[in-house]
This record gives sequence, C-alpha cells and structure tokens, in this order.
Amino acid sequence: MPFTREIIWRTPAIIYLEKAIDYIREDSVKNADIVANAILSSIEKAARFPEHFPPDKYRLNNSGSFRAFEIYSFRVSFYYNSEILRIVRIRHTKQKPLNY
Repeated sequence: MPFTREIIWRTPAIIYLEKAIDYIREDSVKNADIVANAILSSIEKAARFPEHFPPDKYRLNNSGSFRAFEIYSFRVSFYYNSEILRIVRIRHTKQKPLNY
C-alpha cells in the first residue's frame, strides 16, 4: 500500500470549498455531494501519488513541489513534500487565474 501524506488545508481553501459546495447545494444536493466527493477523492489520491499531477503553472518559481488538478470546473493547487500535502488554493476555473 502506498505511503499517504498528512493532508493539511489552508483556511482560505477550505472556506472557498465549503462556500462553493453550499452554492451548488442550493440547486442540487446530489450534485453538491458528487462534486465534494470527487474533489476530496482526488485530494486523497494526490496524498498518495502527488507526482501524478502536473506542476502548477500559476506558481511563480515553482521547483515542482506545487502541483494542481482540475475537476468539475474547480482547480485545486497543492504543495507536497515527503510528509505532508498542503491544500493551498481552490478556485473555480472561470475565475481569472492568479499567480502566487
């Protein structure tokens, strides 16, 4: 079984995800659950296999430790090392990209 890193969330990332899921839930509880489960499942996969995801193209001076993926129109950026996976940012893909 692959090693799983500890997942740490930055506060703005979890707040954004909660608000986004609440917004989706206003129209459809089922869709909100599908999106939330897909994002969380992908984060769990990233904790085991971070190299599976491409380097984050919006990270300035990225040495390769910042990666990102898109799922259901959400872009999840994360940092990893041998012990942790830190969720740095979650944004809707329709938002203007921000370098960081």
